[in-house]
Amino acid sequence: MAEHTTYTQKAWSLTDLFTAADSPELKNAFNELETRAVALEAKRPLLTDTISQTELLELLGELETLYRIGRRAANFAELLFSSDTQNQAALGLMAQTEQLLSEIQNRTLFFSLWWKDLADEIAAPLMAGAGDYRYWLEEMRHFKPHTLSEPEEKIINTKNVTGVSALNTLYDSFTNRYVFRVEVDGVVKELTRGELMSLVRSDNPDLRARAYQELYKVYGDDAAILGQMYQTIVRDWRNEEVTLRHHKTPISARNLANDLPDEVIDLLLETCRANTSVFERFFKLKARLLGMEKLRRYDIYAPVAKADKDYDYSKAAAKVLQSFSQFDERFARLAERVFAEDHLDAEVRKGKRGGAFCATATPDLTPWVLLNYQGKTDDVATMAHELGHAIHSMLAEHHSLFTQHASLPLAETASTFGEMLLVDQLLSEEPDETVRRDLLFKQVDDAYATIQRQAFFAMFEKQAHQMVIDGASVDEISAAYMENLKTQFGDAVEVAEEFKYEWVSIPHIYQVPFYVYAYAFGQLLVLSLYKQFKAEGDSFKPRYIQLLAAGGSEAPMKILDDAGVDVRKPEFWQGGFDVLSAMVDNLEQMS
Repeated sequence: MAEHTTYTQKAWSLTDLFTAADSPELKNAFNELETRAVALEAKRPLLTDTISQTELLELLGELETLYRIGRRAANFAELLFSSDTQNQAALGLMAQTEQLLSEIQNRTLFFSLWWKDLADEIAAPLMAGAGDYRYWLEEMRHFKPHTLSEPEEKIINTKNVTGVSALNTLYDSFTNRYVFRVEVDGVVKELTRGELMSLVRSDNPDLRARAYQELYKVYGDDAAILGQMYQTIVRDWRNEEVTLRHHKTPISARNLANDLPDEVIDLLLETCRANTSVFERFFKLKARLLGMEKLRRYDIYAPVAKADKDYDYSKAAAKVLQSFSQFDERFARLAERVFAEDHLDAEVRKGKRGGAFCATATPDLTPWVLLNYQGKTDDVATMAHELGHAIHSMLAEHHSLFTQHASLPLAETASTFGEMLLVDQLLSEEPDETVRRDLLFKQVDDAYATIQRQAFFAMFEKQAHQMVIDGASVDEISAAYMENLKTQFGDAVEVAEEFKYEWVSIPHIYQVPFYVYAYAFGQLLVLSLYKQFKAEGDSFKPRYIQLLAAGGSEAPMKILDDAGVDVRKPEFWQGGFDVLSAMVDNLEQMS
């Protein structure tokens, strides 16, 4: 970690991708995509039962190069759009790159169709000699029962560009222009969603309520339209994944993409449903400390004391890097690359995409991180979380484009672990008992948001997907969502009527159906790993770093087995809730 570095809250630079939407370099990239696609199409006659190992590896190298160029262009468009969702040039470029990549995908589709159809006895030795491409090739063959003919696959790729992808872009454009008006300190302010959400952690109960009421008033006013977008996306998912591809259920398609058995995910969700009492205890404790008879849904992230300190951006960055450094110096060095290369956009501004994310374009480029930093403890934790994602990517940067990314449930490992390292450090340095207790409460707040909230989102998705197919209206889906909330909170939390519109404000359920269970999977996994780290100390680190460095080069179940984690057993998932229950015990004793 560099000494005396001042970290400035600013927008990112995308010049490591391209200098501008109309740059000659980007036009050259588009031209090169065409040239390489033509060259690859000419290799199609090689795809026979007698292909040699050398010919296959050369073909895979050319395919990867083609997709690296495409990924750079697509990421540039997406990051430019995220910087300013009202930027028409970025929107146009995103549509152009989506269309182009869909065409490239169609023109190279012949490879994956040939590979999936190859006899096992021919494919097995070719995979064994494919080096880092091995698992990517192996996983592709898992989709053989769900693969259509070449013309059908091409039609799906083509219609997605102007169909479901266009709907998701429309949803983003629509919702990112929202402005929220809330009275703060006697003045009505116009806020972005990110700014509004910082108010729900305020120590002022009326302000918390006003923030949530404004959020769901704005989304609720458009619920009929946003809900119709969702219904269309769900029907599209069903038509493709269940009707055409013959996945057993809508969520089975996501499970196969994550290379996880259906029964493991069923077990995860069942365990979350069975452990609602852990968080009910927590919310009842919080109500007592806040002097309330019953917690309102407005209050679940309320601080238990007026102790939420502000963190200057530069100091926050230094604090996060220090917490990484204390675990392993390499983690700090990797995270600092993101700052040093101006790959971090932390500004809060209108039109910018809300929330936070980490985006990896290609293995040779440092990832880009988007934050909406506002100086609260939660913002510092988010910084640690997203930089954890970046570290995960960089530890796996020696892999190919096809094997660098961990599967979704494992992709949350380094990010959540990074948060826990930060909180541990903040707790060890904080002399104020009130702030310490607040930090501990935030840990359980975050565990609720990452585990239980996301698991119940996934349960809602399963229900909503069936309801849409059965012809349910947007109002009926909203009513089902309210029932989901009541099951989740039991008698511990009072849920106001406007929360029935919360589901239309969750981008993940639109953009990546059933993505959300990955958060619950990742957090419970990290609780287990962190417990091992505390028990084993330095001897734990090589095994953990090996898990991260594997990226997506092995099956998730194998990566977990190698790390000594058995997610097939109910005790594993229950063990995570036992850790959380002990945390609630500690808070009850402190209070």
